[in-house]
Amino acid sequence: MPARNAFLSSIILFAAAVFLLISATSAAEPKLIGHWPLTRDARDASGNNRHGTAQAVEFAATGAAFNGRSSRIDVADASQLSTGDFSISLWVHTEAQLDDAVGDLISQYDSATRTGWNLSIKHHAGVTGSQANFRHLEFGIDQGRQDAEWRDEGRPGNAIFIHSMAVHDGELYAGTVEGWTNQDHGHVYRHDDGQWTDLGAPWKSNGVTAMASHNGHLYVGVSRVLLHYSGLKPTIAHHIGGKVFRYEGGQWVDLGQLLGLDGVQGMAEFQGKLYVTGFYQPALYRYEGGEKWTSLGSPGGMRPEALCVFNGALYATGYDEGAVYRFDGENWSRTGILGDATQVYGLVIHEGKLLAGTWPQGTVYRFEGDDNWVPAGRLGEAEEVMGMNVYNGKLYGGMLPLAEIFRYDGDLNWTSVGRIDTTPDVVYRRAWNMAVYQGRLFSGTLPSGHVKSFEAGKNVTYDHALAPGWRHVAAVREQSRLRLYVDGSRVAESTEFDPAGFDLNARVPLRIGFGSHDFLNGKLKDVRLYEGALSAEFLKKAAMLR
Repeated sequence: MPARNAFLSSIILFAAAVFLLISATSAAEPKLIGHWPLTRDARDASGNNRHGTAQAVEFAATGAAFNGRSSRIDVADASQLSTGDFSISLWVHTEAQLDDAVGDLISQYDSATRTGWNLSIKHHAGVTGSQANFRHLEFGIDQGRQDAEWRDEGRPGNAIFIHSMAVHDGELYAGTVEGWTNQDHGHVYRHDDGQWTDLGAPWKSNGVTAMASHNGHLYVGVSRVLLHYSGLKPTIAHHIGGKVFRYEGGQWVDLGQLLGLDGVQGMAEFQGKLYVTGFYQPALYRYEGGEKWTSLGSPGGMRPEALCVFNGALYATGYDEGAVYRFDGENWSRTGILGDATQVYGLVIHEGKLLAGTWPQGTVYRFEGDDNWVPAGRLGEAEEVMGMNVYNGKLYGGMLPLAEIFRYDGDLNWTSVGRIDTTPDVVYRRAWNMAVYQGRLFSGTLPSGHVKSFEAGKNVTYDHALAPGWRHVAAVREQSRLRLYVDGSRVAESTEFDPAGFDLNARVPLRIGFGSHDFLNGKLKDVRLYEGALSAEFLKKAAMLR
């Protein structure tokens, strides 16, 4: 009998161990908590009854179409994610030729408390001349956390002014102004593991002033930069710019002189073509290939400057009056004067609205249609607002004269997150431009010529242009990392973080096709939200099931 009891005890212990193993394995399996096929309506197919309310969304068997202007789906009863792992899996379709930003995919983010998460496709032009980010995936989480200080990324070459900045093909590039004389040429630098690699001076002028990723290549515009406008000693260089170059095979390819221009300021892709503006002379040109450019005039002889693609048109800032202009592909129109502004410097799309930074009161204005621009607040004691970018759920802007960066906290409220240039005994310090790269917000300065970076919350970016057509996208929070997957392959991973420091209980609706950047311009289908981290193997199989 004792032997039989011992045998039964062994059986019971073995069964208990198997049960615990199965339970542990089951607990580790991701749990589907929301599934929106988006082929007929916004209903949840997971069995959890987290049905969405759709606005201006067109459903079809091929996926739901979002118009980029007003389309969105709100899920009021969405599950609240806390400190645990979670995953998002979806299919997104974008067009090859765009007349709008791409926008947000899915988010659950409380802007007031800076708590929650975001998954979007960043498409930022108008960052004081550059197209800083172009079709870049960004996945971020936050619980009101930010770096205590900006990290110094160094000084590219002999820069006194980081005048242009763009992320292209997985790398960050910066264009410089390096002095006042004929011996001072603007260079392009690539950020390589904390160092700056000199890619040379495309031209003899002292500044590389515009930059954009287009058709798989980096394009830059060059100028003679008159530095006395920034409170520095006058430029004595006589080499004009007004040219555009393409970086190809390690060489700068000259794409020709733009007639009548000694500088290039704005640069952006619109409807599949590259557009540029003049710096000191009024002009808009469209690139036709080779060295051929088509002149498209200017709005009433005024100077269009920074270019932003928004809701079917090119919008341009103005240096001759406090106005923003609209170009529809054929004709110019004027969208009105922005308060008491006399110049407008940068444009950004935030929460589906176009915003602009101005001189001389350092105020940001929000476009409400027709010729109606509404004040969105002043950045401290700013005189001028320049580069702006949406990063991890919030809008950030740079200013003059203190090169201070501010975060927009709604209504008229801006909060300082630090100064990035403290050069003594100068009239002006500029935080001129911004780009999101490797999960961080980067900004360039004048007159120190340094680049600084900053992290808010925890963030991961895919710094390559997301290819058009249908793409499977997944975002995973797994323990101390964030990961991005495209078409089943892991394409980016964040630095490590403490999971306990990020409770994502945002207590706001989940939004599909809208967020802190823009309404989605594209299609979505098979949107799934999981508790737990999906494996690379699972996502590879999911990407094969379209």
